[in-house]
Amino acid sequence: MKSMSLQSRAIILSIALLFAFAGLWQLLLPAGTGSAEGMDPAYAALMGATAKGASAMPGPLEVGKQIWEHVLNPFYDAGPNDKGIGIQLGYSILRVLIGFGFAVVIAIPLGFLIGMSPLFYKALDPFIQIMKPVSPLAWMPLALYTIKDSVISSVFVIFICSVWPMLANTAFGVASVRKEWLNVAKTLEVGHLRTAFRVILPAAAPTILTGMRISIGIAWLVIVAAEMLVGGTGIGYFVWNEWNNLSITNVIASIFFIGVIGMLLDMVLSYLTRLVTYAE
Repeated sequence: MKSMSLQSRAIILSIALLFAFAGLWQLLLPAGTGSAEGMDPAYAALMGATAKGASAMPGPLEVGKQIWEHVLNPFYDAGPNDKGIGIQLGYSILRVLIGFGFAVVIAIPLGFLIGMSPLFYKALDPFIQIMKPVSPLAWMPLALYTIKDSVISSVFVIFICSVWPMLANTAFGVASVRKEWLNVAKTLEVGHLRTAFRVILPAAAPTILTGMRISIGIAWLVIVAAEMLVGGTGIGYFVWNEWNNLSITNVIASIFFIGVIGMLLDMVLSYLTRLVTYAE
């Protein structure tokens, strides 16, 4: 009998860890002690207990049930503050794709030009490294003040936070192309444009896509924080609204959906990276 493959064993281990986590979660839930008796119900829920003394923190079964309810009816629309999680995720994904798309259009050509010039690469790299770690929350007030539109501001913040890793990786990938390949192109008298597209771009493609993969993760992180600030629609606003409603179950369910979408976006770019990766 053949032993199980690594992938099969990994799946079994993942399932076992999931059940272990759910069991530990259930065991660690605070039991009702009666300490919340006499409190205002809203305040008691905020403190993690109901007015009857029971814990307001949901267990894994409650969260699982809520997730399933969202899956069954993701696109309902009962008003401005009551939309299905599918609609909210759709708004967020659209904003991320728009901001990320603008970042791709700007970062890859600019990074290509920077990487081809050692002088510009060394001169501009410090500025890129300074801008990369700036928090989206630092950009949002400036965006709201100058743009004066919450939706466009959130797209701008996604753009400005995701452009730097992509720019840095593109410039690094282009600058790191092996000199032997460039010398062969010169020997064969290949034109500059053809060298860029037939030699440099294929060689730098894995690094460029790695930068895009980092940037899409940052963009998805940014949109949640941005939508919490600007409100209206989106998964970030949904999380904030459910917190204001003291629905911890929906908050945890939202975290699950945010993680799933982030994983899917990462998987798409990971697959594209594998397609262009070559063995030397």
